Amino acid sequence: MQSIKSVLAKAACILASSSDSAGLDAEILLCQILNKERSHLRAWPNRQLEPEHTSRFWTLIQERQKGVPIAYITGNREFWSRDFYVTPEVLIPRPETELLIELSLKLISPAQSVSIIDLGTGSGIIAVTLTLECPRAKISATDLSLPALRIAQLNANNHHVTDIDFYHSDWFAGIPDAKFNLVISNPPYIAEDDKHLQEGDIRFEPQTALRASRQGLNDIIIIADTARNYLESGGHLLIEHGYNQQQRVQAIFKDFNYDNIQTHKDLSGHPRVTYGQWSYSAVSE
Repeated sequence: MQSIKSVLAKAACILASSSDSAGLDAEILLCQILNKERSHLRAWPNRQLEPEHTSRFWTLIQERQKGVPIAYITGNREFWSRDFYVTPEVLIPRPETELLIELSLKLISPAQSVSIIDLGTGSGIIAVTLTLECPRAKISATDLSLPALRIAQLNANNHHVTDIDFYHSDWFAGIPDAKFNLVISNPPYIAEDDKHLQEGDIRFEPQTALRASRQGLNDIIIIADTARNYLESGGHLLIEHGYNQQQRVQAIFKDFNYDNIQTHKDLSGHPRVTYGQWSYSAVSE
């Protein structure tokens, strides 16, 4: 049998050439096998592992060595201090997307009875989080991917959320006529020829949720255009985008007559979310 300390050291060496966080990856995967917290590994470094645990651990290490993201191996990722189930059918939740939640909570009071739609919900992190943070809000969520919708519904059930309306829809195309106080989306925004699509975790994520034509702007254009038909006057539009798309996204919002257009930076200081407010009086046609 081998000790916790020895297998972690060996695993970190194996992963060193394929991961920037080799030691952390090894710890997370061993915790997954043992169903323990990382503090357990430090408290009991000389504990001898059962052969079946060791065998399963090396299987996971081989997956990680191939580049498979940790979130897909463990099946979960934290978002807004909650755990969400993820599979290769959905994007891996990222810290920068929490900016959408932060901005939404500044626009919408938890006590308000408002209507919100999350376009391209994926794993459901935005819709579920907003439902839990704003219990009086009426939340709808769409996705073109049926497997993604099933994951989103599972995450809603796991967090005991039962009142989200899920729609199999290409953006607004499949939802009933309705008006919303807030339209929010993290759409595909990476250009189809972007070299980053062939790097790191992103290689394993669903490409249809990442890539967009017109240099990554096609879906943003569609949403900004169509949202005008579904927003209440004075309603809000929030869209996440690439760090280098700020000026182009603001121009799109301006072309569609949104007011109070502004872009907010994520924790890394990158322009990440653009906001616009819709007013019927802004229509100039």
